Amino acid sequence: MRSFLIGTYPAQLQSFAPLVLRVVVGLVFALHGYQKLEMGIPGVAGFLTGLGFPMPELFAVLLIAAELLGGILLILGLFTYWNTRILGIVAVVALLTVHVTKGFFLASGGYEYILLILAATISLMITGPGKWSLDKMMWK
Repeated sequence: MRSFLIGTYPAQLQSFAPLVLRVVVGLVFALHGYQKLEMGIPGVAGFLTGLGFPMPELFAVLLIAAELLGGILLILGLFTYWNTRILGIVAVVALLTVHVTKGFFLASGGYEYILLILAATISLMITGPGKWSLDKMMWK
């Protein structure tokens, strides 16, 4: 309890920080991808058409795959180096095409949530998957 109050943690616990971040961010991406999968490719393509995307069917498939599979891979900590870059691109595109014109706050569809997801993804890009990942177990 004392370490919690003064903010010091043993090194063994610090190694869990990337795991926590990976699992939560991966879950968010995976569930968003699953939601789009349930909408179907025509539904997602229609949404992308409304945003002015060229080849909306192709981008619908890529978006669903990036979010769903990328989220699962992030949870597992597998191919984290490339995966975080792809998910970072997804977050930047969502920020710029959907959220930035709606202000900051989530209640109005603003960018506070996607900005946080982008920051977490960038953090994982920089720090890597951490000790508790398939990447670390496979590439020791």
